[in-house]
Amino acid sequence: MSITKNIFGTMPDGQEVYVYSLDNGRGLSAEIITYGGIVKNLYVNDANGKKTDVVLGRDTLEAYLHNDGYLGALIGRHANRIAKGKFNLNGREYTVGTNEGNNSLHGGYKGFDKKVWEANAVDGAEPSLILILLSPDGEEGFPGYLKVKVVYTLTKNNALKIEYNALTNEDTVVNLTNHTYFNLAGHAGGTIDNQILQINSSFYTPNDIECMPTGEVLSVTGTPFDFRSPKPMGQDISADFEQIKMFGGYDHNFALEGRGYRLAATAQCVENGITMEVYTDKPAMQLYTSNALTRGIYKDGAEYDAHQAYCLETQYFPNAMEHSHYPSPILRKNEEYKFTTEYRFIVK
Repeated sequence: MSITKNIFGTMPDGQEVYVYSLDNGRGLSAEIITYGGIVKNLYVNDANGKKTDVVLGRDTLEAYLHNDGYLGALIGRHANRIAKGKFNLNGREYTVGTNEGNNSLHGGYKGFDKKVWEANAVDGAEPSLILILLSPDGEEGFPGYLKVKVVYTLTKNNALKIEYNALTNEDTVVNLTNHTYFNLAGHAGGTIDNQILQINSSFYTPNDIECMPTGEVLSVTGTPFDFRSPKPMGQDISADFEQIKMFGGYDHNFALEGRGYRLAATAQCVENGITMEVYTDKPAMQLYTSNALTRGIYKDGAEYDAHQAYCLETQYFPNAMEHSHYPSPILRKNEEYKFTTEYRFIVK
């Protein structure tokens, strides 16, 4: 329907960064930058026809270069955490960047969120942006040369669809996701306490004090982690429950029901009627309620603070190489990593 391309800024090494604006002509539009593959803006028409930007973000490339919180970014090679930055593969121990205390988080010191991606726009009834990244063997300590392709598409049914593909010349581990922060009341819409969430999951993985899964897979029954029926996100976000108190809210992995491409979660803002459905073929999803979001001034002069957004990061289980009962993130030589996640918007 419509795609435009403009300069967004210049990297310290002189490399240009572009912002692509996509519009499906049906009330959904997005702005995506080639640095980090970041979803900068995502506009949805609410029940009154008001154009609402439902993702948190920043205004300038300079601000994104110091993007604590990974706002809107593509994450890789390995989303979430790897304990002590170590894993064993084919009888060999690998050590990757430990950028969060003793552990590796979201790909290490310079993960895919800090790379400038090659971009190619494809216009049409479902406009898309193809992003390509080549990660050399040994980058951040990960084995194998990895070619990554991520395609953002605005579909006819008002979804932001993200297709993840990767190929390697050597056995490696891959766990790609997107770290967009959603607030369906608008990016400056205040806390998420009254927004409704349902997750199709009966089990979650509890964390140790470093937010690393312990290896247990526990039932959500009778806990604040039971989102099988819709409930306000604020209902249990401050519950007197150890797993909540340790992190000031939710920062946990949920094992999703079923297999294949299916509905994983539904979020809703009752005030403006915007509903978001999350579909994926990934085995799990991290719910993060922006507990550690740095208070300050962000996009459009808005002030953000903790619990002003939530991330629904489809993924493999964190630290999966440590626990054989978790789905494996190993990508074998000559096999294809191929997953899709879709954030579909409906106005009720």
